[in-house]
Amino acid sequence: MAELLAKNIMTKKAITINKNATLAELSELLIKNRISGVPVVDEKGELAGIITEADIIVKESSLPFPLSFSYTFLEKFESYTKSTKEYFKTRVEEIMTINIKVATEDMPISKVVNIMINNDINRLPVVDDNNKLSGIISRADIIKSMIAENKKK
Repeated sequence: MAELLAKNIMTKKAITINKNATLAELSELLIKNRISGVPVVDEKGELAGIITEADIIVKESSLPFPLSFSYTFLEKFESYTKSTKEYFKTRVEEIMTINIKVATEDMPISKVVNIMINNDINRLPVVDDNNKLSGIISRADIIKSMIAENKKK
C-alpha cells in the first residue's frame, strides 16, 4: 500500500492572517477558531511566515509580571495594561517567524512527521509547486490519519 502524502491529510482551507494585521486581530482570530497558530500571507496570498500564541507571549514576556500584590502592583498593572494595549497594535510581520519549514503536497507523511519532530513544531504549512499555500498539517491531522489507517486494518 502506498504511503499517505501531505495532500491526503492536510487541512485544505487553512486559516491565515495577513502580515499587516495587528496582534489584536491575530488574537481574536486564534481565540475565535480555537487554534494556536496560523500561516501569515502577504497581499498576493503568498506564504510570508507563521505566527503562534507562543510568539505573542514570548515577545510580551518583558512586561512586569509576576508581581506580589501591593499598591505598587496596582501602579504597575496600570502601566502593564497601557503597554499591552500598545503591544497589541504591533503588526504581525514584526514578530512572525520567517524562516519556516514547509511540506510539499507530495511529501510522504513520514517525512512530514520527521520535520515536525526534529524541529519541535506543531503545524506545517503545505505549499504547491508554485510555493503558494495549499493547506496546513497539524499534529492533530497526523493523529487523525493514524486512527483512520488503524481502522482500515
